[in-house]
Amino acid sequence: MTMTDQKLLELAAKAAGIGPVLCYEAARNCLRIGDRKSYTLWRPFTDHADAFRLAAALEHAIQYVTHELPEDEIGVTRRTVDVEATCRGIVIAAANYGEFMQGGQ
Repeated sequence: MTMTDQKLLELAAKAAGIGPVLCYEAARNCLRIGDRKSYTLWRPFTDHADAFRLAAALEHAIQYVTHELPEDEIGVTRRTVDVEATCRGIVIAAANYGEFMQGGQ
């Protein structure tokens, strides 16, 4: 089953004990956390610090597999890490845990 970004964020927040969740902001793809007078935006898909704190809260280990790109014109081999994909992976893993916590499949 494919989850929406909103559902992934809500389940990830639940897994990490982040809350209270006020609402989902579709325009910024994030959750509002706190109360109506004083809230913060939680956006682990794009905010690397939020993603790292989420991984740390759940004690997730992250293993990188590097991909080497072919040598460029000056003979340098470049290695890349897709940071956006790493953030998304952290949220997905946390959401799976959140789903498990509420008795999901």
